[in-house]
Amino acid sequence: MGLKVCQLCAVDFTLRHFLLPLIDGMQSKGWRVVSVCSTGSLVPQLRKDGYPVETINISRSLNPLKALVSLYQLIKFFHRENFDVVHVHTPVAALVGRLAARIAKVPFVIYTAHGFYFHERMPWGKYLFYLWLERFAGHFTNLLFTQSDEDAQTAIRKRILPATRVFAIGNGVDPEQFNERIIVDGRVLRGELGIPQNAFVITYIGRLVKEKGLIEFLKAAKIVAARFSTAWFLIIGERLKSDHSSSIERDLVSAKEVLGRRLVEVGYRNDIPLCLAASSALCLPSWREGMPRVIIEAMMMSRPVVATDIRGSREEVVDQETGILVPVQSPLALADAFERMIQHPEWAGRLGAAGRMRALRLYDERDIVSKQILLIEQSLAALSH
Repeated sequence: MGLKVCQLCAVDFTLRHFLLPLIDGMQSKGWRVVSVCSTGSLVPQLRKDGYPVETINISRSLNPLKALVSLYQLIKFFHRENFDVVHVHTPVAALVGRLAARIAKVPFVIYTAHGFYFHERMPWGKYLFYLWLERFAGHFTNLLFTQSDEDAQTAIRKRILPATRVFAIGNGVDPEQFNERIIVDGRVLRGELGIPQNAFVITYIGRLVKEKGLIEFLKAAKIVAARFSTAWFLIIGERLKSDHSSSIERDLVSAKEVLGRRLVEVGYRNDIPLCLAASSALCLPSWREGMPRVIIEAMMMSRPVVATDIRGSREEVVDQETGILVPVQSPLALADAFERMIQHPEWAGRLGAAGRMRALRLYDERDIVSKQILLIEQSLAALSH
């Protein structure tokens, strides 16, 4: 019999969009994988697709009372299921899940940090608190995966775990699914959305919250739209029920009043390759990230990227070679980057083509999954000797 593994995260969105390739890879090894997340609208379809999913509500905010309830339920669940490995994701679920796994005496615990919550732009006291939490939970962690090299070095330097137990695994997507060969479908989607075929479409994909830099994106869009009639802006995503960041609804309404039909909002989509095919460039102006998958998706689709100069994003985007890096919370810098691409579309196309080559070399999903499974096998083998 293969290993019995629990994949734990806070919300079904994370499970559906980020963890399935790893789960598929583990199952192909003969491992039995059970996923755990809060109740959500995506859970029924995941179960219908054959993925065993148990629901235990885990808040995404550090509410002590809610955390204790989740801790108690997870301890009971881990005792009952007798897992060989618990693999945790997302900050609060990772903290509560690792403590529960230790109490339940789970033999091996893995934590994938999809970007540490602490970052250099938060207040110093808050930074130290979240760093302390990571160090505390490190006592209950056998293996730490980070997606970016920068986070791996941070984990070692800040003494979250010893270097022998910290590995940067990268991030990746399926290069067959994200392939510019579907460009003809992109033209069709433009027609469906009322976007002219000759428009330069700058696309934002992500949660509709302030920390993703969406307000700066909208401000830059208003600047650029006033100067270039061919500039259009596409927003893909929604605000999750569990998001505790403040809403940007008023900013969206204000931008719509200025941009009119040149600001296209389509909400949640499950056809991101098609949406990128309809785009001229991607913009991800986040304040913090781990190693954003959407940038890799755009690169695989040969689309140039405008991103903020933050950890993760700056590892993926080579400034002036595959895209443009700009300072955080700078609408003017975003606007300048947009204008450069609109004024020089052939140059933007070269950036996109170079991005595709870089993504094929570094961010093939199959390689990322294989690397994780190999590291888990090697670590378990070392533990048994």
